[in-house]
Amino acid sequence: MLKALPLHDHGLKASNLILGCMGFGGGWNRNPIGIEHIKQAHEAVEAALESGINMFDHADIYAFGKAETVFGQVLKEKPALRENIIIQSKLGIRFADEEIGVPTRYDFSKSYMLESVDGILSRLGIDYLDTLLLHRPDALMNAREVGEVFHQLKESGKVRYFGVSNMSAGQIRLLQRYCDEKLVVNQLEISLKKIGWLETGVHVNQLAARDNVFPEGTLEYCQLENIQLQAWGSLAQGLYSGRNLENESDAVKKTASLVHQLAEEKQTSKEAIVLAWLMRHPAAIQPIIGTIDPSRIQACAEAEQVKLSRDEWYTLYVSSRGVSLP
Repeated sequence: MLKALPLHDHGLKASNLILGCMGFGGGWNRNPIGIEHIKQAHEAVEAALESGINMFDHADIYAFGKAETVFGQVLKEKPALRENIIIQSKLGIRFADEEIGVPTRYDFSKSYMLESVDGILSRLGIDYLDTLLLHRPDALMNAREVGEVFHQLKESGKVRYFGVSNMSAGQIRLLQRYCDEKLVVNQLEISLKKIGWLETGVHVNQLAARDNVFPEGTLEYCQLENIQLQAWGSLAQGLYSGRNLENESDAVKKTASLVHQLAEEKQTSKEAIVLAWLMRHPAAIQPIIGTIDPSRIQACAEAEQVKLSRDEWYTLYVSSRGVSLP
């Protein structure tokens, strides 16, 4: 059952969860794509669809482009799938070029962005992207130029909607000043472990605020402007759902135990508890699940049926932070 998401107001009937496709294509290496990688992708996509997930998140750099290429092969073999799913990708990160001594950097220049979108579409084998995000803030970003690129991509039919990733309210506001198109997404690392997005609000007028790097006002700005908050790293890399905790803090171990207890009480998966905690927040957060394991995809999808009380939500939050609220 779909809950109300900001994306719905913009015309994108997206699922509550997104399948992140970084794990497609055989990983971060230059090895060629094999039949097993395509089979694996088919199984992951099928598991997502059967679980009610219709949105898929990519980036041009994932597995050095192989993730999009493998997904494109899935679409080629099942062409009817394209019109029933929402495809999102990101651009702007350029890897280091050791031959000429250039480090990893970010690039929102007009020529690079246009070239990147053409590359994304080619690898996916599609004519348009539903959503295109700027992956990480480019220190040399010319907001007016980005706005011109977005307009050109929209006019050409190559991109339907635009958004950002890892950006603050101020950065989004600057971009929006020069963009005709409404920015509809901000994708951030937020989870039961990565709680700076909550601490920023809790620590107003508190000394502890000095140690929090989450940009103040970003959560509120996205809600005010009806910008969809997407959570990457939403499962905290399995920290509370089965990962070895031998070298982890007492807070992590206690929180993992609470997640396990709640999962047993509610007869659901640990992944579902972790994701339901995010989805309980009134900002209508849309978690991205970065797994290609069909059974884990199904376990994550159970989150849509989980109801956490206010007390349960706060118990998990306070346990994660490791100290009482001020």
